[in-house]
Amino acid sequence: LITSVITLTACKEDTEAKAGIDPKIYTDSLFAVMKADRSNYTKLIIQRLGPNGAGAIKPDEHWEDIENGALLPAQMFRAGAEAVATMTDDFTYSLQSMWPINKQNAPKTPVEEAGLKYIAENPGENYYGEETLGDVTYYTAVYPDVAVSPACTSCHNKHKDSPKTDFKIGEVMGGVVIRVPLN
Repeated sequence: LITSVITLTACKEDTEAKAGIDPKIYTDSLFAVMKADRSNYTKLIIQRLGPNGAGAIKPDEHWEDIENGALLPAQMFRAGAEAVATMTDDFTYSLQSMWPINKQNAPKTPVEEAGLKYIAENPGENYYGEETLGDVTYYTAVYPDVAVSPACTSCHNKHKDSPKTDFKIGEVMGGVVIRVPLN
């Protein structure tokens, strides 16, 4: 009896795997994990350390150049995206903004720009689209990246390279762009 149940379950999973997963469900699920990790890192680590660090650890944009430096939340997010890119081609993700401190985080495609504008103008909503880059068509989803802590707003508002200096808690500061190849 147990063998039959295992066999039936395996067959059902094989059928579902062949059918695939809806790209919206896929990207929404990925974003849920990314948002939780990013929010928790910001609130539970960076906010607690404060701008001058707590004890021996100091969050800093130039964390590699100082003793006991810690990555800022955006840097931690990028490190995760780069690590994932070495493991799979099934999706990519990045943190982008219409007001990037680091210019490499500005939108690069019309869909990225449309998505970032949409989420900034429509708080709490996501943007979904398709785009063809090279010979590959992608499902591209853009999710709001919201200021979850005073550490977010004070860092961005005080940064010398920030094009926007009046961010508030709960406000969209940028977006998470998730791209899934469709063909």
